[in-house]
Amino acid sequence: MSPRSPSVNEELRRRSRERLLQATVDLVGERGYEATTLADIADRAGSARGLVSYYFPGKRQLLQSAVHRLMHRTLSAALEREPRTEDGQELLARAIDAVLGLATDHPVLMRTHMAGILQAQGFVQCPEQQRLAQVLYETVRSYGSPDPAAGYLLLRAQLMGTVFAQLLPGAPMPLARLRAELFQRYGLEWGLGVPPDEEPPPGDARHDFAGPPPQP
Repeated sequence: MSPRSPSVNEELRRRSRERLLQATVDLVGERGYEATTLADIADRAGSARGLVSYYFPGKRQLLQSAVHRLMHRTLSAALEREPRTEDGQELLARAIDAVLGLATDHPVLMRTHMAGILQAQGFVQCPEQQRLAQVLYETVRSYGSPDPAAGYLLLRAQLMGTVFAQLLPGAPMPLARLRAELFQRYGLEWGLGVPPDEEPPPGDARHDFAGPPPQP
């Protein structure tokens, strides 16, 4: 049997890593962080235990990469869904709704992620985090920010704060209120993106936002 080509080996490594990331999302979402072991993740992914350590230095780093992958894939799907658009306000609305939706759909996973990045190591600088950053940066640029780099950092901080407020144990903020605050901040009409069934909170976000949108 002839040896596999470098491109085939690279594709096999990519698929193996993807399976580990998806298994992490699934298991932590089902069981929580502490109840999920690296052996569990390897078993769910159909991989050898040693491959986890080969790709990731530890469980916390694996979790952050897995969540960042989930986030950039979810954001990309929201931005590219039909009908396709290049309208900057619609794209920003879709991005905001996608992130808020992750907190709603994956509360255990996102709460664990937020707790992890508030610890000493902060963000894990991995390819998944870099892809997420690029998607958000391009969204801010399409929105029309005169300084997309600064606008990206501000949007990231606001989204993190909003997710935290959604998931705060014992005192979560309502989704509609948080969405209204962000949409008002960026001058977005309530009907953009994927609006919730409920009406916007009175006095906070209106269907007919008056005036030009503030720049991020």
